[in-house]
Amino acid sequence: MDFKGFSNEDFDVFKIDGLEARMEALKEKIRPKLEFLGHYFAPTLTALTGDEMHVHVAKHARRTINPPKDTWVAFADNPRGYKMLPHFQIGLWNTHLFIWFAVIYEAPQKQEIAARFTKKISKIYKEIPKEFVWSLDHTKPESFLHGQLTKEDLLGMFDRLENVKKAEILCGLEIKREDVLNLSSEDFLEQVEKVFNTVAPLYKIALNRK
Repeated sequence: MDFKGFSNEDFDVFKIDGLEARMEALKEKIRPKLEFLGHYFAPTLTALTGDEMHVHVAKHARRTINPPKDTWVAFADNPRGYKMLPHFQIGLWNTHLFIWFAVIYEAPQKQEIAARFTKKISKIYKEIPKEFVWSLDHTKPESFLHGQLTKEDLLGMFDRLENVKKAEILCGLEIKREDVLNLSSEDFLEQVEKVFNTVAPLYKIALNRK
């Protein structure tokens, strides 16, 4: 497809009432773009991580009542799934787009990953740009700006990841809806690539490679 970036219509999909109607619009308008981004960035992430990255576009298949409030494409080194692994995501809510490195609650290695992040706290705190954000729950749009966190705040997040069963941690960039609309497709792709370059070291730390 000829990728032209995201439009107001794409973001407005999340205002459509009803599961079926929203899912239909999602499949028609957003999913082709996510599939494009998946195939476009899988080779980039494969090169950055040294692992072959497989593309997983969210299907929201388990939903029976509540329509999805966000959607995404994920990248992981397993063709069958991504939730149990450290992975990367590009996706959108009604209000913004996100580009993440993620460890979510299904990952069985969370305690070891948290311990590795804690050990590398100084490096992580220093190297993540101040405009990047951290999230503790991929199902909610709230996040914490890195530039407003102390090292102790970040350590607290890592401690939570290690000790709370349902804990998660995500790090990356959020771009406001209006800013996404003002980006050319080339600028958008360049921005995503920069974010992946910045968060790829977190993946390597998570897997004890750095």
